[in-house]
Amino acid sequence: MSPLTRFQLLEHSKKLILNTLKETGKNVFTFADLSNILRLNRDKWRLAAVTRKSDFIEFSVKKEILKEIEILLFDRKTKRYIFKNATNYEIALSIRKDSYLSHYSAVFIHGLTNNVVKNIYTNLEQSKKSSRANILAQERIDIAYSRPMRMTRNIAKISQINIYLLNGKNLNRLEVIEYSYNNIILPITSIERTLIDIAIRPNYSGGVNEVLNAYTMAKGKFSVNRLVSTLKAMNYLYPYHQVIGFYLERAGYKKELIGLLEKIPIKYKFYLTYQIKDKDYSKKWNLYFPKDL
Repeated sequence: MSPLTRFQLLEHSKKLILNTLKETGKNVFTFADLSNILRLNRDKWRLAAVTRKSDFIEFSVKKEILKEIEILLFDRKTKRYIFKNATNYEIALSIRKDSYLSHYSAVFIHGLTNNVVKNIYTNLEQSKKSSRANILAQERIDIAYSRPMRMTRNIAKISQINIYLLNGKNLNRLEVIEYSYNNIILPITSIERTLIDIAIRPNYSGGVNEVLNAYTMAKGKFSVNRLVSTLKAMNYLYPYHQVIGFYLERAGYKKELIGLLEKIPIKYKFYLTYQIKDKDYSKKWNLYFPKDL
């Protein structure tokens, strides 16, 4: 009797392969992930020594253990291997290790919008930088907010879905939580952190009207005290407390909660968003905002 071929041995080990993939707890694999799984389990599965990584992956795809998908990543393509019914969120997070869901994706998952948000926003914190003594000046604020908001060019694509690959300030994953969504655990910014992030970068959250709507829908779902302490810990140069206080007031929060933001000194005229064409002005928050808000 002739010995079994490497492909026949893979067929014999199909159940073991399935169990091993289940035990990882993952639904999305990279080529490197699968290469490592083969290396660690080759003997356990009793595969031929000549079984290559490509053999294992080709077999898994052919037998529908895994589904191969393509991600358009800037000017190149990369592949992922899907086990069971992986969500697009899991696929998006697999593009960059240690990334987490933020901005409009976090708004949607936390139930703070009535819109169906198809595009996905992930954040990967930058490496720590040496602290520099930046000095804020009104002229610098005015110039910065007279221009369009800087938007990332790092956009990946799965089918018709854009994945915005943001690179945020290094905050040691401040207020990043493990959140159960449709029985899948996802790393995502908390509601408090999400409300701060979208106030700072409204264009990653559907614009200022959607940000205001998120603040309105968030009532009773988060701690304003925690939001304020988180904002202070984030230690931004710009006075974003004026923006957040304005949103809380417009969304109809209680005076004592708005007062937590009023306690922070207001030294500069600030802007709700970038390049406001038709401005209105809040004297209380020393803040310019769009008239049609």
